[in-house]
Amino acid sequence: MTNNLLRFDAGTLLLELANIADFPFELAGVFKHDPRTGNFRARACDYARIVLTLKRKDFPFTDRARDYANLDTLVLKEEITPHPHQHFALEKWLAHSGRGVVSLPTGAGKTILAVLAISRIRRPALVLVPTIDLLTQWATVLERFFPVPVGMLGGGSHDIQNLTVSTYDSVVLNMEFIGNRFGLLIADECHHLPGPGYQLSAAMAIAPFRLGLSATPEMDAERAATLRELMGETVCHVGIDELEGKVLSHYQVKRMFVQLNAEEEQLYRKQRAIYTAFLRRFGINFASRCGWRDFLIACSRFPGGKEAFAAFLEQRKIARAGRAKLELLENILLSHPGERIIIFTADNDTAYSIGRRFTFPVVTHHTRSAERKAFLDAFRTGEYPVLVTSKVLNEGVDIPSAAVGVVFSGSGSVREHVQRLGRILRPSPGKNQAMLYELVSAGTSEEYTSGRRREHQAYRQRR
Repeated sequence: MTNNLLRFDAGTLLLELANIADFPFELAGVFKHDPRTGNFRARACDYARIVLTLKRKDFPFTDRARDYANLDTLVLKEEITPHPHQHFALEKWLAHSGRGVVSLPTGAGKTILAVLAISRIRRPALVLVPTIDLLTQWATVLERFFPVPVGMLGGGSHDIQNLTVSTYDSVVLNMEFIGNRFGLLIADECHHLPGPGYQLSAAMAIAPFRLGLSATPEMDAERAATLRELMGETVCHVGIDELEGKVLSHYQVKRMFVQLNAEEEQLYRKQRAIYTAFLRRFGINFASRCGWRDFLIACSRFPGGKEAFAAFLEQRKIARAGRAKLELLENILLSHPGERIIIFTADNDTAYSIGRRFTFPVVTHHTRSAERKAFLDAFRTGEYPVLVTSKVLNEGVDIPSAAVGVVFSGSGSVREHVQRLGRILRPSPGKNQAMLYELVSAGTSEEYTSGRRREHQAYRQRR
């Protein structure tokens, strides 16, 4: 037999040929040839395609890239009866050769779906998550259902096991060493994966089985193409409306407009005029993908840029946190006595301002882990009935008791707005309906921003 070797080498695949004439030219678009050594190098994520092609062509080779085996020990310690939508999603994923993205709403059981996938595939599995909170949540779930050690990579841990959970940040630094040790790659909140830094976490893994999970996988064409290339097509999409009143709570959305007072209105118009005049002067268009970058460059290079940027920040601050909004927020809080309420803001300053005004706990990216855990635990028990946050609770935190959400301010991101709705949709005893309020300053840029973020099925035909 010709001694052709397929190896895993620093996050790539290396095909070493005994005779260069043996190269299977069907893979010419996958491998790059190194004329100095005569070897061929490919991305690790093309492992399955390469191996299947070599076997189909009866090409003699020895596979030394794969460093994992089937694991018969990956049996469930306790039985899981999946919901119909979970069963449907799993079967669709398996029908696509165990490769693809599944879109399920927040609270619809994406973690349990992954547990079912692991038990069916029975290969060493690596789970990628964006936050430390999710790292510990996933590890706890896997320890509950599987009789094997669960490793963690990130948050001060560096323990690699056949079942391992890692943050995206930590795995990028380690995948060139461990990318051949797992047969199943699970990417939670996989809409993060196409980011420039995180792509390598999937590209440097050989795992032939891949499961992407997200409640909000929508993205621009370029990022969507990257996700398809790394994880596969979207094989199943289940909307919030399909599960409302079944797996998820019934919900109501109420958009409420408030007026700036005379003083705020005057200052807002003045600052916005300075800001928009600068945009027109230099032809900056925020509808363009590079609009924000162009604005920052212009502010740093041209006369009046410093004043324009300061005016931008000031008019945005007024629109996001006018006095009438605070008064309306107080009325909303009084109308929901005893209910768990999350108040979402677009920035930390507003969150802390609300926290000081009403003496509420505030969770931002500045909040220490121990303090955040204490706040969330007290919120779950009802000791703290209200939490204020900027962005850190948008995704990845299990808060089943929340029934009311108030979007005090936010970006124009559809994903962010749907994630905030998802925070209050998990069912819990005594919870009949979830309520999401959206506060908008009338006659300001917030009206446009609100319209953009509501372009989702979860908000259409809702009042």
